[in-house]
Parts: sequence; structure tokens; C-alpha cells
Amino acid sequence: MFNYCNREAQRSSMGSAIILNTFDEFERPVLDAMASMLPPIYTIGPLSLLSRQITTGPLTSISSNLWKEDTTCLEWLQGREPGSVVYVNYGSITVMTNEQLIEFTWGLANSKHDFLWVIRPDLVKGDTAVLPQEFLNETKERGLLANWCPQEAVLSHPSIGVFLTHSGWNSTLESICGGVPVISWPFFAEQQTNCRYACTEWGIGMEIDNNVKRGDVERLVRELMVGEKGKEMRRRAVEWKESATRATQPGGSSFQNFERLVKEALL
Repeated sequence: MFNYCNREAQRSSMGSAIILNTFDEFERPVLDAMASMLPPIYTIGPLSLLSRQITTGPLTSISSNLWKEDTTCLEWLQGREPGSVVYVNYGSITVMTNEQLIEFTWGLANSKHDFLWVIRPDLVKGDTAVLPQEFLNETKERGLLANWCPQEAVLSHPSIGVFLTHSGWNSTLESICGGVPVISWPFFAEQQTNCRYACTEWGIGMEIDNNVKRGDVERLVRELMVGEKGKEMRRRAVEWKESATRATQPGGSSFQNFERLVKEALL
């Protein structure tokens, strides 16, 4: 993986254009640094927001899901109070040990907040994810487990208060589009970098240590759901959502960059 990224980074100077799923205000210092080393850069993100502006006909999907979506979770969310639900999803390929799963399980239970938890069949490394029956009994009135879900729609739902995530780039942008702060548990690849930016640059998240403990999960969930830090991070997340929306509307930076991309690089 490292060799692949290293090789492609060096090859990027050979391209006629660099297309990035981000927006200028979100990563300005990095984009400015890249601009001096690479071909013309076109920031056209978040793509999920831009697609609503540039499509003239019905758009079925531009998602990159590797799993079949279950939309019943949206019906369940309808009955929840605004900002009351913790959404938990570790992405399409992240895996964990059974011990880590148990710590997350009881951390969520002990937080006493409602939650929607996406648990893939292969979430536990080398085994099947099995949750303790005591946990299921205790949380049956306030928790929903799903194999997968339409994440963009979930994060845009008003009942979602915080997103417990592996901090992949798609999930990071979708949390921004929904205006939802994050609890980050990065796994590999660019996720550690995304986590650092969410926590220290964008002010929308807090990190769980790799050696996850139920007490830390409980504490962070409560802090982001009802604590003062959580209120500030929710405010920052909404500001970034508004910034992303402006960038992808007609006249915004991503909208204009898309038009430039078509005219200058594709035509």
C-alpha cells in the first residue's frame, strides 16, 4: 500500500489535471502547497452536494457502497428526538478484535444514549460479530443494529447527534455535509490524517485511542452529545456544512471548478 501511494504520488505530475473531492475553504493550506508542485488542481467536492446542482435528470446513485443498503433504519430514526442518536459505522473494510467490539458495546450501553449501529458480518477479524445478550436486552428500546445503511441520508437526518467513525474520507465528507461532529477511531491508510484534521484543524471531533476502553467510549459519547465541547463542535460542524453548501452552489468554488474542469481538461 505504501509503495503504491508513493508511486502514484510521483506519477501525479504527469497528469493534465488533478481532481480532488474536497473544497477550497476546507483544505486551503494543503491545496496551496500542492498547487506549486502539481498540474492544475480542480477541487469539486463534496461530490454528493455538487451532484445535486449539476444533474438535470434523475440521479440514481453516485455512492461507493460495497454493501447492500437497508433503508428501514430511516424509519426508526423518524421516531427519535433531534440530535439524540449516536450513529456508529466503521466503514466498509475496517475490522476489529472481539475484545474491541465488547468495549465499544458496553461503552455505548453505559452512555445511555440512543444509537444506530452498523455491524457488518465481517466486522470482527477472523470471526463473526456476536454481541452479548445482556447488551441486547439492556438496549433494545434505544438501539438499532443494521448490516448497512444509506449513510448520507442517515447523517443528514436531524435525529443524529454524533458520528462514531473510522474517519475514512467519504465518511469525513458525509459528516461535514450533515453538519455532524465525530468521534474518531482511525484504522489505516489516510484515516489517521483525517482524524488529526477533524480534531485539531476543523474542530469537529475527538479521538478514541486504538486500545479502546468502554469508559473512554462512554465519556466521549456523553461529552459530544451533551457536553460543552460537544456543543462547540456541533456549531463548528454546522459552519463547515454551510461552507460546503456554498462551495457547491452556482458561483461557489467547487461549482466553478467543475465547469473549468470540463472546459479546460476534458473538452
